[in-house]
Amino acid sequence: MSAQELLASARALLDTFISEHNTPEEDRLDVWIAATNLPHAVRALHNAGWGYLSAVTGLDLGPEAGQMEALYHFCNGPAVLTLRVRLGRATPSVPTLCSIIPSAGFFERELSEMFGITVEGAPNTDHLYLPDDWPDGVYPLRKDFDPASLQISG
Repeated sequence: MSAQELLASARALLDTFISEHNTPEEDRLDVWIAATNLPHAVRALHNAGWGYLSAVTGLDLGPEAGQMEALYHFCNGPAVLTLRVRLGRATPSVPTLCSIIPSAGFFERELSEMFGITVEGAPNTDHLYLPDDWPDGVYPLRKDFDPASLQISG
């Protein structure tokens, strides 16, 4: 199957969950879905054997925008599908995918630790990269992070 055919099949699988979509470049499809639909959309892809979860990334749209996004990247051969979940910046939250894709836990821990996005139902919320004594509410990949404000002993 060509990348375009693969992406068309993914779009068909996800049609009931998509609020908007675009094609940022050849062999790529970005679709926006609600956080509540995330597990259902991922289960539809998983049950159809459509590719694999290659990464989960965060995107801070900045304090002035008041929004963030959680991006779930799936690959199937040359085709790349990104599920984009727009979130309010004040209390961003997504459901865990660990019951569908157990390896998603590492990505979810990074999302939580670096962006402050709560992953509801995550089986492990331990720090992945930052030290255990890292200050609560300080997220190093947010646009308003100021490393000079940290009081690190040592």
